[in-house]
Amino acid sequence: MTKKERIKIGWAEVDITPEGKIDLAGQYYHRVSDGVHSRLSATALALESEGGAQAVMVTLDLVGFRSDFQEELRALLRPRLPELDLARIFLNVIHTHNAPGVELIRGIGWLTQLPDVLSAADYRAFLLEKISVAVISAWRNRKPGGVANALGFARVGHCRRAVYADGTAEMYGRTDRADFVGMEGGEDSGVELLFTFDEKSAPTGLILNLACPSQVMEATYKISSDFIGETRRLLKRRFGEQFHTLGQISAAGCQSPRDLARNYKGEPDFWHEDGVTEIGKRLSAAVENVFASAAANINYTPVLRHNVRTISLPRRRASYQDYHDAQKKLTELEAKTPEDEAYRRFCDEVQRNEKIHGGHGPYDSKLHHFVLIQNNKAVIARYHDQEKHPSFEMELHVLRLGNIAFATNPFELYLDFGQQIKARSAAEQTFIVQLCGGTNGYLPSERAERLGGYGGLIINGNIGSEGGKKLVDETVTSLNALFALPGGKVITA
Repeated sequence: MTKKERIKIGWAEVDITPEGKIDLAGQYYHRVSDGVHSRLSATALALESEGGAQAVMVTLDLVGFRSDFQEELRALLRPRLPELDLARIFLNVIHTHNAPGVELIRGIGWLTQLPDVLSAADYRAFLLEKISVAVISAWRNRKPGGVANALGFARVGHCRRAVYADGTAEMYGRTDRADFVGMEGGEDSGVELLFTFDEKSAPTGLILNLACPSQVMEATYKISSDFIGETRRLLKRRFGEQFHTLGQISAAGCQSPRDLARNYKGEPDFWHEDGVTEIGKRLSAAVENVFASAAANINYTPVLRHNVRTISLPRRRASYQDYHDAQKKLTELEAKTPEDEAYRRFCDEVQRNEKIHGGHGPYDSKLHHFVLIQNNKAVIARYHDQEKHPSFEMELHVLRLGNIAFATNPFELYLDFGQQIKARSAAEQTFIVQLCGGTNGYLPSERAERLGGYGGLIINGNIGSEGGKKLVDETVTSLNALFALPGGKVITA
């Protein structure tokens, strides 16, 4: 029988909105901000058991970061929090495309630093200090408390890859074409929820986890925390300003907040502010619907276990035929229009599309001549590099809290893999946390690789579906070990 131990819980939240103009990250082209739709936050949750188990989760209203950013934060905190095992800190992003980057995108030389905006290096330094403050505050604010989990439902995420009769797929592809045969994958309306309470049963915060990136506003020029920020605002209005919401995005590499099969008919505009407002209402209603039952079942002595390990995944490989075909295609593309000129035309096309009255995004075509050049260059680069770097190492966190569990990964993980992990997990409820500990591109399903298109190509990520299968197995094994007794019997909280 597992010993019952009380836990301490600490929350903190800091504003990470930069002043002045920024270059909004997340697209193939520059977007210099022209205002603030909603402010950006970093939210930290610290957990500690009487037995000494520790975990600090931090969510950032950003598009992403490389793993060295998390390591830099840990190094910054080392002299300030000697009592905390810094390996127990993990950062995730909500994947808004309306925040600054913390580094220039590697391998994309045309996205150079603009002279009239905040530099990535300056924002990085600003952000690291802000997150440090949040982590220190959350850790020092730890007080005895309890938790209660619940499963809510809200219609938010939808598959964003359209499939056509010729056996191809396109992200945000048109669905009014005669050869449209359906969407590539499914969707998940479940919202994983974990409430925290103080000793007097007053709610103090919430982990909100759903399978959709927070990017309604992704093609606009406003700084925005998108629908996670709007949900956070509504929940503060409901529970008080000291109530914190830590947003996590589950496996959602193939998802977006738009129902493409309905072709934008009969719904709010999920490319602009109206969509943010609507999804915020849906998510806050999902929370409200289950809060009373959760509050009646607070667990003040949940098992807390947190394991961290490094796993190795095989990189997605380019075959010799892939390499040969890419070389030939690249020669043809550059002979027709050189890369620099192709990029100028690409940006001009984006600007024209943005001016179409009443139009919606995306404004950039992933089939543009310039993008095709990049796709073929990526195949060639992978072929030359894959023998030297055949595998990819990632930090995997698995955390048990009572009967629920968390599992992290640094990818835009396709929904299929998240569903596999949840179905095989011994936990009553499993929170998948993607884009956590780093941002390492898409991890597509086998079907997405076969159908091609943005999100399923070599340029889009380090790991393919074979690596995804191993990630699932490694994650399930680590998760279920948290619940196992000698002999294989599963234990409960």
